[in-house]
Amino acid sequence: MHQAAGLQFERVMDELVRWHAVPEDERSPAPAWWWGPAMAMFDAHEPMQRAWCRELGLDDGASFAEGAHALLTLFAGQTSVPWPDDFPRKAQIKADDVRELQPQPSDDSAFQP
Repeated sequence: MHQAAGLQFERVMDELVRWHAVPEDERSPAPAWWWGPAMAMFDAHEPMQRAWCRELGLDDGASFAEGAHALLTLFAGQTSVPWPDDFPRKAQIKADDVRELQPQPSDDSAFQP
């Protein structure tokens, strides 16, 4: 296993712990930036740490590949991904924060007849 891939997977696991700490109805969708580290570990058969196995709902001694598969199942049925500011909790948007976007004039100067 490549050291950089291991570090990225460790970052994802730290974020997963924070994500699971948020009540499910307030939790953001799983973030798209977890895909890359999960895919990098798709064929790594070294065993993961016990804490990571438990966090992913796997048996002790599960491989990084099994962990990657478990991470990817978090995306099943998901129709959107959060913005970085909406992670790990869904952002609460107040009515005062919503602005209407005004139409802007188009700049057709690049396309002279």
